[in-house]
Amino acid sequence: MKIAVSADGPDLNAKVGFRFGSSKYFIIVDQDTMDFEAVANPGASTYQASGVQAVVLVISKKVDTVLTGHCSPTAIGHLTVNGIQVLAGVDGTVAEVVERFKKGELQRQPGVESTPETSANKIDKAALVHALRNSANQFIRLLPVLTGVVLLIGLFNSFMSKELLSSVFSGNISTDTLFGACLGSIFAGNPINSYIIAGELLAYGISLFAVTALIISWVTVGLIQLPAEITALGRRFALVRNTVSFALSLVIAIFTVAVINIIGG
Repeated sequence: MKIAVSADGPDLNAKVGFRFGSSKYFIIVDQDTMDFEAVANPGASTYQASGVQAVVLVISKKVDTVLTGHCSPTAIGHLTVNGIQVLAGVDGTVAEVVERFKKGELQRQPGVESTPETSANKIDKAALVHALRNSANQFIRLLPVLTGVVLLIGLFNSFMSKELLSSVFSGNISTDTLFGACLGSIFAGNPINSYIIAGELLAYGISLFAVTALIISWVTVGLIQLPAEITALGRRFALVRNTVSFALSLVIAIFTVAVINIIGG
């Protein structure tokens, strides 16, 4: 049996991660031999859909059970549908919780022997500490993004002249929308960057069709991440999803701008 444990570090001595979706690692342990594989969680460094990425990763590893501190009902639903048992509310090191699971001690939620008042106090303190720690970590993670945004604006203004952009975006709705979607599909990074680039393009007089297509394809199509998506979800699914998302980015961009023009009179 294979067990996936959310963890703060890449080995059996690491503490169990407090949240399933944002834990730094998943330790995939063979229950019988205790051989393990440490896999970095791609959702740990993102701000959106971290739980979905963690679910996809765990499912791709074909595990039987997940041990974690907290897991959202949505993630539990996806994992359960795929035949994966989820035991939340565990703490300790990875090695300790795996041993407790093997002994059947994790079938019972921790704290049931405590009085309601004591249990509530422990939960409140743990939640408060985690909230403060999570807020600090998010702020620290946000600093590079803010720095990158400032640098991105400078680089864009330095290397992208109005003449160069005008030669690419001619003002034709069809070609501008297509080129915008292509740029969004190729670029990678935090979605915030797409807003910065889109804003600069608008300031240079590029059509809203191209800008809208760029933003949509940026967050839905990922050519750079395609190899990883193929590995996790399969070649057919990844190719079909990206192709459909690219086509829809063109349609949605045209429809969105048309609606805006109608509303704006």
